[in-house]
Amino acid sequence: MYHILSVCFVFIGCCSNVYFLELLVSEYPGSGNIVTFSQFLFIALEGFIFTSKFGMKKAVVPFSYYVSMVSMFFIVQVVNNLAFNFNISMPLHMIFRSGSLAATLLLGIIILKRKYNLSKYISVGLISSGIIVCTIASAKQVETLPSHTGNATYDYLMWLIGISLLVFALFMSSRMGIFQEQTYAKYGKHPAEAMFYNHALPLPAFILMYKSIYSAAIYYNASAPLLIPVIGLTVPKLWMYLCLNVLTQYVCIRSVFILTTECTSLAVTLVVTLRKFVSLMFSIYYFQNPFTIYHWIGAAFVFLGTLIFTEVIKVDSITTNEKKTA
Repeated sequence: MYHILSVCFVFIGCCSNVYFLELLVSEYPGSGNIVTFSQFLFIALEGFIFTSKFGMKKAVVPFSYYVSMVSMFFIVQVVNNLAFNFNISMPLHMIFRSGSLAATLLLGIIILKRKYNLSKYISVGLISSGIIVCTIASAKQVETLPSHTGNATYDYLMWLIGISLLVFALFMSSRMGIFQEQTYAKYGKHPAEAMFYNHALPLPAFILMYKSIYSAAIYYNASAPLLIPVIGLTVPKLWMYLCLNVLTQYVCIRSVFILTTECTSLAVTLVVTLRKFVSLMFSIYYFQNPFTIYHWIGAAFVFLGTLIFTEVIKVDSITTNEKKTA
């Protein structure tokens, strides 16, 4: 019953979070750093009070492991949100992040010396092909994006930088996942503790981004007022969207962390992937994001590959038993 509630909260929290993020990014593309900082600050404060008991509770996992894990986690979050500054649309962003299985398999072969059955390679081929198709299709739409400057060369250069950021974040995220797997195998799973340290330790690094955060805050202050029902208070709408984004991010990430302790990694991957698919469909429908037939083909490849990878769709006739060596 507990894992069913976790799955429900993953969908509610994560899908709502993407909705409020797109509201922010569509109005102010430079929202990445202030969103990331706000999320980290809120989750760190919650963890400091309820998980670390105001710093009185000692961590189970050695601090040095958290330093390495946090460095990767911080880089992934910042780079993913930074990509919105470089002509990256929300649908392409979500499809790219759904390619984590391909990156994880490749790094598993290189770092963990694992061997996979043929179905895994087929699924990764589909995922990679889907991302490539969507990327090519999105390249043709750069000039239609709200951030279009009129200078085609400059716009495409910015877009290429955005794609490079997404690729980097994709592999860094997979590397972090492997590191977490190795850490959990050695010290056990402690989701609340990991979530607290992952968000608390990187906070000083946001000093380097204070200009971007300050500029976003000024823009948010000048946004149209929004009346909050019941209490009758009026606040700038972008600040309200940011607060709701932070709260839903907490629900989302907390539910995912809990799910990792209740279900297998494949089950978690399937839930997260289905959540991304629902978010993608909502983004296309509600925000009228451009989505051509090529995007649909690419997205279908990505999600079909994910279902094969997680063995929801079995390719028994052409696969052999998976062999792994740690």
